[in-house]
Amino acid sequence: MKKTSFTIPLMATALMCACQNETIDREALVRRNNPNITIPDTLASLTVGNGGFAFTADVTGLQTFPEYYKNGVPLGTMSDWGWHSFSNPDSLRFEETLRNDSELHGHDELYSRQIRDDERGNAASNWYRVNPHRVHLGVLGFDLSDSALQRIDVQKNELDMYAGIIHSQFTLDGVSYSVATACHPTLDAISTHVQNSAHTPIVLRFPYPTGKHSDDACDWSEGKDHSTALDTSNGIVVRRKIGDFAYNVRIYIENEFNISQRADNEIVISPTADEYSVSVLFEPDTAQTHVNNMKVADTFAASAEAWANFWNEGAAVDFSRCTDPRARELERRVVQSQYLLAVNCAGDTPPQETGLTYNSWFGKFHLEMIYWHQAWLPLWGHADKLQHTLAWYHQAEPNARSIAERQGYAGVRWMKMTDPSSIEAPSNVGSYLIWQQPHLILLSEYVYRATKSDEFLRDMYPLINVTAEFMADFTQTDSLGRRILQGFIPAQETLRARDVVNAPFELSYWHFGLSVVQQWRERMGLQRVAAWDSIITNLAPLAYNADDLYLAAETATETYRDIRFTSDHPAVLGALGILPITSQIDTAIMKNTLRWVRDNWNWNKTWGWDYPMAAMCATRLGEPEMAVDMLLMDKRTNTYLPNGHNYQDERLRLYLPGNGGLLTTIALMCAGWDGCEVENPGFPKDGSWNVRWEGLQRLP
Repeated sequence: MKKTSFTIPLMATALMCACQNETIDREALVRRNNPNITIPDTLASLTVGNGGFAFTADVTGLQTFPEYYKNGVPLGTMSDWGWHSFSNPDSLRFEETLRNDSELHGHDELYSRQIRDDERGNAASNWYRVNPHRVHLGVLGFDLSDSALQRIDVQKNELDMYAGIIHSQFTLDGVSYSVATACHPTLDAISTHVQNSAHTPIVLRFPYPTGKHSDDACDWSEGKDHSTALDTSNGIVVRRKIGDFAYNVRIYIENEFNISQRADNEIVISPTADEYSVSVLFEPDTAQTHVNNMKVADTFAASAEAWANFWNEGAAVDFSRCTDPRARELERRVVQSQYLLAVNCAGDTPPQETGLTYNSWFGKFHLEMIYWHQAWLPLWGHADKLQHTLAWYHQAEPNARSIAERQGYAGVRWMKMTDPSSIEAPSNVGSYLIWQQPHLILLSEYVYRATKSDEFLRDMYPLINVTAEFMADFTQTDSLGRRILQGFIPAQETLRARDVVNAPFELSYWHFGLSVVQQWRERMGLQRVAAWDSIITNLAPLAYNADDLYLAAETATETYRDIRFTSDHPAVLGALGILPITSQIDTAIMKNTLRWVRDNWNWNKTWGWDYPMAAMCATRLGEPEMAVDMLLMDKRTNTYLPNGHNYQDERLRLYLPGNGGLLTTIALMCAGWDGCEVENPGFPKDGSWNVRWEGLQRLP
């Protein structure tokens, strides 16, 4: 499947270096932050990939010990296109997941729910949550038993992020191994070069999907509905079939070897030389491949060129001249996050929280998370990657329109949890969220600001216009003549839809989103919609209490006395930070709220993107010391593993929205926003944060 190139022209107007005229040495910046894992650490596996396909390896540079790593950062081989559904013998229909919630807004509204009170409805909602699910395409590793891991002595297991190559050196039972592994930048292919005098075979094993909420997607039990057929009639092709899903695996081997099928779903490559190379190409059964041969050296060269382009033609931030002791760690997180997000989150569809490493929420992606995954791309000089992903919204538009129609609204209502088909996954929470709605507007605005592309403007305008149609129609007029938002679950998901009126982040986002679409209409030579201007003008202000603290919702009067309102996401801070100041917000009250949240929030019940969101709020409020403190707060869900992943808990050992939020926040802290006149506004001015940067875009 064709992937976007890592190359993008750097706009001269975006190139800026704060504080210094000296150019940042990109190669030195990246390579001093390369992860090098010298013990078998299940939370420190390393990944190579191209944005829509990824391969995660253990200390051997391959996927030799998948069972050992399954409860850490698993050894996934995943793609945008690899999806499977279990059979549906009872002909369960999506319509059976729908329930009417007419109490929310006084008219019929059909929501896709997790149904508990009806046997068939329960079965339907469960089936559509599980299916389709992302597939693990195959495990490629040395043919060693798990006990061998205890005898391995690792000298090196380093990910060269500047070239996209894992270099591993280790000894096992007195025999030395040297392994180099890379992913092709435009093909879903892994290439590895091995030096090993023991001629240890490499085995390619194929699992059956589990369909579980969060796991490595590998069911190794017998008797499952999948098959593997080795075909050597024209090259080496492994034909895979899992139910109705079929794909091919093409193997290219350099040097002498023997190949055979062992058991039903295992292919064994047995080398006869001390040095050999193997490339494995994964592709859908429908692909029309023209790859007759693959040389490992060519893959390595292509990977090195693509990654050098990525690092040199995007933005860079250098913390090496900072004296604050936290700066070194912040630089590591920033550099490694860029790599991980480019590997996992730059494909044909919005990413899942755990990217292409292992499945969470059945491998599906969440549209409210696309901001945290990908907003950084145009801000860091990679607008083409976000533009590539946003194209998926065109094919999702009919399903989004059907959601709005069955709920009695104009335009389109973007689903929360979905898959490449854009079918809405049933959820008692997700189906009631609305903060994903303006994301398409904001992300499109970021791309347009970075590219000034009239072609992009014309392409995306119809989508953001119908997005705004729903937003306008979803507002209501209350007895005071205000335009309000009610009857939804806000980003702080501990609130109930029936109780919510005027959650602060959504109110601000509606103001911003509708205002941007009006600007787009003017860019298109169209008139502003008068009714939308009226909504913008009359949107309710953010509600606050007698202590001058903003409430989680206008109806959440117990916000600061009930743990339900001070857990999960402190979304009130998103109203100013992610978004610019509007007439709805009093900065003094927001500053009071920020300080209260910092000191009193239940931070053990938060998520990885909450810390960047808080830092963005502090930056906009002119509190750089607090911004740094919030960004580097020492909490479990703000932990960054040696490989750069943002750890959450035993279920979510990696969480890419945290990485993406970090990079978006760094852009704000360095480049600022429209009208900002402070250099590096998110960093203290005491001389300890001499932050140098190039190529970042300002935020609105």
